[in-house]
This record gives sequence, C-alpha cells and structure tokens, in this order.
Amino acid sequence: MINGMDMLRVGIYGGTFAPIHNGHVAAAKAFMEQMKLDYLFIIPTYLPPHKQVDSSDDPWYRLKMCELAFEGVDGVVISDMEIRRGGKSYTYDTLKELQRPDTRLFLLCGTDMVLTFDTWHRFEDIFKMCYPIYVRRENDPLITNRIVAKIGEYYQKYGVMFRKVQMDPINVSSTEIRRAVKEGRDISSLVPPGVERFIHENRLYLREEQSDE
Repeated sequence: MINGMDMLRVGIYGGTFAPIHNGHVAAAKAFMEQMKLDYLFIIPTYLPPHKQVDSSDDPWYRLKMCELAFEGVDGVVISDMEIRRGGKSYTYDTLKELQRPDTRLFLLCGTDMVLTFDTWHRFEDIFKMCYPIYVRRENDPLITNRIVAKIGEYYQKYGVMFRKVQMDPINVSSTEIRRAVKEGRDISSLVPPGVERFIHENRLYLREEQSDE
C-alpha cells in the first residue's frame, strides 16, 4: 500500500543465469536486505547484448531454474518479460516497462557490468531511471582499483553514484558449473538443490560452447 509520498522499492537483477547458482542467490538476498526492497524482479535475458549463448540454449529452461532457485523466498518475482519480448535484451527496455510513478527502481550490477556500463544501449537514460547498485562475487584485488576509478568517472561525468552490496564473495561461475556437469563432477555445493535436479533430469550442459558469469 502506498501512503502519501511512500514509494515502492523494486529491485531488478537480470542476467543469463545459465545456470543460476548459489552466488546469484546470495547476491539477490543481500541486495533485497540491504536496499530494503519491497520486491525483487529476477529477469533472465533472452539474448544478452554482450555475450554469446550456446546454440542449444533454451531461455525457458533458464527461467524455470530461476523459479526453482527462489522457491519460497518472499518478495521475489521471476519475470519472463525479456524472454517474451525476444531479440536482444536491453536493460533500458526492461526499466521502461517497470517504471511507475509510485516506484523507485534499483538495478543490481556485477563487476563486469560496472566496468562496461558506459557501453550499454542508452546508458545515460538508464542512469536517470534507476539507482545503480553493484555487488562483487569475486575477490580479486587487481580489479578493485579499476572499479573505484570507473565509479569515480561515472560520478564526475554523470553525477551518478554506484552503491555497493556488502557480502562475502562466493567464488562460483556458471561457466564452471557447466564444465563440471560436462565432466560428470558434483555440483551440489554450487547450485540450489532444485536447480541441480533440473539440470540432471533435463541433461543440460553436456556439451559446452558458451561462457559467462
């Protein structure tokens, strides 16, 4: 319920999620808690603008895995809006679809996204539409200085300040999980139980062509 000047706080966490893993889930939960979000939209991309996807990729499988990963988590909405839209999944289009007069949008970015934000489609408009938030799932001190410099550049050029979600790094990637599946290794410590079952039941990632987070 919106009372007076109260605004709904809505988070957006997009990605390929091929597959979604424990690092994604931990980042999403920390994002919700620290930004005091009323709702968090988890939005799997149809075609990521800056990444290659496997020719055998099925975005509906990725969506289902997101649903399994967040089953029973209050406030999380798994959205198929980018899959339904088709084509390249541009963040600008997604934010435009979610904009409301009574809503404040918060966009969660990973490290690679922070460093390349100014190459995104209509990124200056994106800055005006949401509060950019970033999380680091890796713990590489060599990247720290680059992130600090880039965030300073965004502030100087566009008056935009990236806020950080504080969490212990969970060093896991979707690429690593797909490789482990292909090689027959155990992934139970890397993904939620429902996601692990879904991967095995549907014989996903038994051949490896794509690379992402």
